[in-house]
Amino acid sequence: MVNRREFMAASAALAACCTACRRTSYGVLNDTDATTLAAICDQIIPADDVPSASQAGVLTFIDVQLAGPYRRHRKTYREGVKQANALCRSRFGVDLAQASTPQQFEIVSALERESKTFFGLVCAHTMQGFYGSPRHGGNRDAVSWRMLGLDEPPLRGRAPYDLTAGTRP
Repeated sequence: MVNRREFMAASAALAACCTACRRTSYGVLNDTDATTLAAICDQIIPADDVPSASQAGVLTFIDVQLAGPYRRHRKTYREGVKQANALCRSRFGVDLAQASTPQQFEIVSALERESKTFFGLVCAHTMQGFYGSPRHGGNRDAVSWRMLGLDEPPLRGRAPYDLTAGTRP
């Protein structure tokens, strides 16, 4: 029989082990996937006076979607990331995330021509994550909506009541 203190000590040790084994803050993506996808997404939507795709939370959006509705695309993403890094290593001797911006552009342009399925998914998901609702993990701080001069749209099903006045508009 295990007493409460032994149980708590074992639980803490297990939690520490699980935390140490977890290599990333993402649910589906590992570190290599995340850094490579960040490089690809940032070539699709680079930073200027508005944050880049990765700075706007697109990787979080993609990760959340790959854990749920886009689960069927996991294999395509993993193979595409491997292909991108292999292509970059063969041309420049480094993974895509470590390449210079012009080198990244060259590799992403090659992916666009050679791996249409993977690049099409990443491009579509980058746009969805950048321009979609922040509640889905992307568009951090509604950066794309502010860039476009849009107010945050009201959520469907929520009437625009002014609860402070006690009246309906």
